Amino acid sequence: MGEDLGAQIGGGSIVKFPRRIFVHLAVGAAALPALSRGARAQAYPSRPVRIVVGFPAGGATDIMARLMGEWLTGRLGQQFLIENRPGVSGNIGTEAVAKAPADGYSLLQVVTPNAINAALYTNLSFDFVRDIAPVICLARLAYVVVVHPSVPATTLPEFIAYAKANPGKINYGSAGSATPQNICCELFKMMTGVNLVHVPYRGGAPAVNDLVSGHLQVIFAPVSEAIQHVKAGKLRALAVTTATRLDVLPDVPPVGDFVPGYEASGFAGIGAPRNTPADIIDMLNKELNAGLADDKIKGRIVELGGTVLGGSPAAFGTIISEATEKWAKVIKFAGIKAE
Repeated sequence: MGEDLGAQIGGGSIVKFPRRIFVHLAVGAAALPALSRGARAQAYPSRPVRIVVGFPAGGATDIMARLMGEWLTGRLGQQFLIENRPGVSGNIGTEAVAKAPADGYSLLQVVTPNAINAALYTNLSFDFVRDIAPVICLARLAYVVVVHPSVPATTLPEFIAYAKANPGKINYGSAGSATPQNICCELFKMMTGVNLVHVPYRGGAPAVNDLVSGHLQVIFAPVSEAIQHVKAGKLRALAVTTATRLDVLPDVPPVGDFVPGYEASGFAGIGAPRNTPADIIDMLNKELNAGLADDKIKGRIVELGGTVLGGSPAAFGTIISEATEKWAKVIKFAGIKAE
């Protein structure tokens, strides 16, 4: 499947996605008699369920998937197993779920790259917007603007002034082209007019390591990848990309305090193949909302730089729609192409 997918990926032109399509997907399959729906819901799950994560194990969103998988296993009496299917910015894993039977036994960990990819790739064998039904948004995820201590800026306004005085001389790292780190910084460039040079890496950890070593000057890094370096004094945190401050970095202000209107949070949630029965989606949504109310799970998500959300499938559909439209504009502005 991976080889077929790689051959199908082409260049990226911008595609618009009407919000109502997410609402349509969120309400599920065609209506069935109430008795039939209830009987099916009581029978589910009758065998193990897989949650496909389109990225390697160990990242923040992978950890969240495992937290919720353990919760569902305990609540529903069947194993919810995590299956990591990394490759092509999450597209391999997404394709696996998009083409799976719509019976509730294949779920997808839906993350920010899915919204980015929907605007970037046009020649895939699946359509994320059409083929994945939202179940729940687990959390908003923050990124933190971190600089090497050698950068002569202790606040974001000082960094903006420094960047404007040194156009094209400041390197920023990312986990690769069209990754959230890349997109978040390009939005910052678009809104401030600074000229920063993109240095893509194969993964976020190598980029952060090079920042710590002084080979880069700045990264818009996932909180989970940077926070220990910040606490150790190896990196300096200037701002977070969310609209409000984070509990884990209470002294670090939002970018939006200095760049009005800037907000670049990510998200992590659960999706299912389109036409998955509405009663199964509703059951999963109910159980996952209950999990998000658990103090242990909430605390772990906060440690990872997340803000617990929850809510309805339709609410998650709106989040996906807004993110897809927003990142499409940034992709067009920055001239980002699929690799």
